[in-house]
Amino acid sequence: MKENIIYGTHAVKEALDAGKDLIKIQVMKGIFNPALDELLKAARGAQVPVQTVPKEKFFNLKDKNHQGVMAFSSPISYHSLEQIIPSLFEQGETPFILILDGVKDVRNLGAIARTALCAGVHALVVPLTDTAPVNEDAIKTSAGALHKLPVCREKHLKTTLEYLNQSGFTTVACTEKAKDSISQTDLTGPLAIIMGGEETGISLELIKKCSALAQIPMNFGVSSLNVSVAAGIIMYEALMQRS
Repeated sequence: MKENIIYGTHAVKEALDAGKDLIKIQVMKGIFNPALDELLKAARGAQVPVQTVPKEKFFNLKDKNHQGVMAFSSPISYHSLEQIIPSLFEQGETPFILILDGVKDVRNLGAIARTALCAGVHALVVPLTDTAPVNEDAIKTSAGALHKLPVCREKHLKTTLEYLNQSGFTTVACTEKAKDSISQTDLTGPLAIIMGGEETGISLELIKKCSALAQIPMNFGVSSLNVSVAAGIIMYEALMQRS
């Protein structure tokens, strides 16, 4: 299962019009025409990231009529968080959401998704940009969990947290900046846990939007954990509390 590349302005526009889930669109630097302008408008409307790239990116498509445009289709279908949350409440579930802020390693993404499915997470939320793509490596690492766990792409995680706070969620930032440990934090009600990326952690803007902060206790001079390991620890703490 490899990423499917769609090439050519009209083919990519048709994929957008058909509602196909695209990871990203790449446009060769320096090209412009009315058809491309229409494509870019459609991409913005569908919230598909567009990257301007050098012509070398298209060398593998030199025998194709790519017109300086290619798109990568997603191996999964994305979901809407604003549809999932009401549905969970209607079913009598206590929602459990995991949000990833800037996790860029596809293997970390896959490992987190695998654990999330086992821990009873109802949906995984990632930002529209600046995140690891759901590709072949991510799905392989997840052992297929990314085909089973709903994944939501949100344009602004700040807006997502505001929506969850207004919906009665406890929004918990897992960060070393917290005073309380994960075991001292109530994780039993409607819950959204946010984990930060490998390099920068959770952005300060998002931490300010969270209703609680929690840290994973660590000893022996270790100051941080791999994000997939840390996510697994707090998700299973939540699972134990919720059981």
